[in-house]
Amino acid sequence: MADAAGRLTKLAEEVLGARLPVRIRAWDRSEAGPPGAPVLVFRNRRALRRLLFKPGELGLARGWVAGDLDIEGDLYEALDLLAGMIWERPEPAAPPRRAAVLRSLARPEIRAAAREILSLVGLPLPPAPPAEEARPRRGPLHTLRSDRRAISHHYDVGNDFYELVLGPSMVYSCAYWESPQATLEEAQHDKLDLICRKLGLKEGQRLLDVGCGWGSMVLHAARTYGVRAVGITLSEEQAAYARKRVADAGLTDRIEIRVQDYREIRDDPFDAVSSIGMAEHVGRDRYAEYASALYALLRPGGRLLNHQIARRPLADEETYRVDEFIDRYVFPDGELSPVGRTTGALEDAGFEVRDVEALREHYALTLRQWVANLERHWDRAARLASPGRARVWRLYMAASALSFERNRIGVNQVLAVRTPQAGESGMPLRARDWRA
Repeated sequence: MADAAGRLTKLAEEVLGARLPVRIRAWDRSEAGPPGAPVLVFRNRRALRRLLFKPGELGLARGWVAGDLDIEGDLYEALDLLAGMIWERPEPAAPPRRAAVLRSLARPEIRAAAREILSLVGLPLPPAPPAEEARPRRGPLHTLRSDRRAISHHYDVGNDFYELVLGPSMVYSCAYWESPQATLEEAQHDKLDLICRKLGLKEGQRLLDVGCGWGSMVLHAARTYGVRAVGITLSEEQAAYARKRVADAGLTDRIEIRVQDYREIRDDPFDAVSSIGMAEHVGRDRYAEYASALYALLRPGGRLLNHQIARRPLADEETYRVDEFIDRYVFPDGELSPVGRTTGALEDAGFEVRDVEALREHYALTLRQWVANLERHWDRAARLASPGRARVWRLYMAASALSFERNRIGVNQVLAVRTPQAGESGMPLRARDWRA
């Protein structure tokens, strides 16, 4: 099968209606495409069969995770070049009717393309998805049971794996870079401290951290600000790790870690609530419930810091669809909302929104650090999780870094207050002077 790369390139350009910006290397070692560009490697025919049966992003993702597809050269450059042809293409129109399909198949050029594809792919049977792919969900979204399953898929990968990626801080959310020259650990410390200051934490107050991860926020708040803290997570592995950190720090009298959903908390009120990188899992249909639940958990005058990834608003919000790769491999059932919808939901629940700070560029810097950590410890990471899981993380974090850099998505800290009826918010008069 001579020059499979040239044939692949010709077919791809005919289908996409544009020149391929990357080189192609096929299983027969043939190459085609622009010299010096990153190389998209088809290691076997199975990679092409994956694209045949799932054209676009999901087919590419399955090939990448399974190791059938690879990229040689700069991964960020390759993803940036491919983004315009895959992720940023317009949504396809409704599938054509059967009669229209039959008419198109009668055209000589369509029949020729179909013969060419079949000659390249060999036996045209759909390959099974990689083991790392989450099973399609059944039943309603964002029940207590389904949320636990989704969280487990993402977070119960192994704490040792997360230590390699996240570094000593064990913080899995956007860092706050006072300087691009800061270390990741310094930037994560500064993010946690910024949140504590925005919440106005004081000795003896009671803090709830929703989606506490491995316990970094509650540990910082208890050590530095003397609060009593409750951290909740749906991940058993996270909870076990966080409890050990709390015990090692000698703070079991000040910090409690629970495996619990925010909808199950009954021991309010709290003086402050932090929700850092958790609300993306809530779902737009449950967001009003989420906002109302957090409002009810706060005492009058209490503050909420909601740190959340946001997408760009759409002209027709009903057309929003969850990214297939993210849904199947990274955050099952996760949904992003524009920041305006988030603040609106918080206000509808009764909150007074006092400050919104955009940290989009900060997350791009954070993700590039995580990718560098993963690549530096690649062999051990692949052993700890699986080669496929490590490939999922490398692709998702690198692509996400580009999305933040290109303003396709953002991240915001929204500070809101359960302002009492009398109107005394307890906030400082000066903007961004977080110590009252």
